[in-house]
Amino acid sequence: MNVPNANCKENCKMTNLLVRLFIKNPRDVDNIHVREAYGKLAGMVGVLSNLLLFGLKIAIGIFTGAISIMADAVNNLSDCASSVITLVGFKLAGMPADEEHPYGHARFEYISGLVVSFLIIAIGFQFLLSSLRKVLNPEAVVFSPAVAVILAVSIGIKLWQGLFNRGIGKRIDSAALKATATDSINDVITTAVVLLGTLIAHFTGLHLDGWLGLAVAVFILVSGIRLIMETLNPLLGMAPDDELVAAIERKIAGYESVLGLHDLIVHNYGPGRRFASVHVEVPASQDILVSHDIIDNIERDFATDMNIDLVIHLDPIVTDDQKLSGYRDYVADAVREIDEVLTIHDFRMVEGKTHTNLIFDVVLPPRFRLTDSALRKEIAARVSKLQDNLYCVITVDRSYISSRGEFQGNR
Repeated sequence: MNVPNANCKENCKMTNLLVRLFIKNPRDVDNIHVREAYGKLAGMVGVLSNLLLFGLKIAIGIFTGAISIMADAVNNLSDCASSVITLVGFKLAGMPADEEHPYGHARFEYISGLVVSFLIIAIGFQFLLSSLRKVLNPEAVVFSPAVAVILAVSIGIKLWQGLFNRGIGKRIDSAALKATATDSINDVITTAVVLLGTLIAHFTGLHLDGWLGLAVAVFILVSGIRLIMETLNPLLGMAPDDELVAAIERKIAGYESVLGLHDLIVHNYGPGRRFASVHVEVPASQDILVSHDIIDNIERDFATDMNIDLVIHLDPIVTDDQKLSGYRDYVADAVREIDEVLTIHDFRMVEGKTHTNLIFDVVLPPRFRLTDSALRKEIAARVSKLQDNLYCVITVDRSYISSRGEFQGNR
């Protein structure tokens, strides 16, 4: 839903005012206490504004007998409960790590969003039943100018609420608040539908109240299902976004002596709590103490610059053996001919009297078209075309970052 720029500007002014009044050091969004303060502010604004809307709508709904207005009022009450859950979620998420939870409690923010989603679905189902009864037994809706005014005011408040939550959600990168903002914008649409139905009944005599109540219920149910998916994904463990992966790769590749990296894994334990591990390739000929010092610097810089606890496995790569380099380049090309996203790493060569073993790992994206055994056979068949006595010893790895393979530096 597009919102006029004027409304956006006014909302930004109000948001900035509330932030200045209630949040200390608002720019330090990586600070867990600042993030908690933002969550509390958003939750309190949601509680107060939704209680106001609930009181107004339930009074008008009882007066007019409009089930769709009362359904919309109860929806606001559920939004109020959602704001309370958001408040509690941010509070629990702000608790420090302990012995039982060494990675902290930041995932409580996702859990609170999941609870809100189930609450929305439960309320939506109740609306559905109430609206069906109204469709089967329609009743006249009493119209008054107060009804139109209250619903119009409700639309304005929910629009501001949605923009407020969206703005705060962007500031602290909160999926829970962004989802709440979307829910508020959806409420704008459903309330507008209720207002339309009231006007239609007054001016045409058509009683569409029950049917419009069904539309409200469907909107709520769809919104709840969508929110479940949005909050459940990070709990299940999502792949990191491509921008983060690219930033990690660029940063590591910028250090001296880094030849490449692979097996990057990023774990998200809630907003601001990321842990990662990666294999970084360095020249085997380089002094091990020098390589170790570089790895230590990378890990320290990631903790400071990107707030990521990074653990690096050092992989020494032979760069001054032309024969091994030739085999490695040939195998890498052969693998890419099978599929462009495939890459290899940890390449070694063991020469014997009758044959030579080429030992390496190959990285597969999710849902790769070949089975592991079929891929091994295909690679072995292509490599044997170079020499009959080349045997491949292949370990199949899965990529946990994206389908585009692993970063390879200059060798």
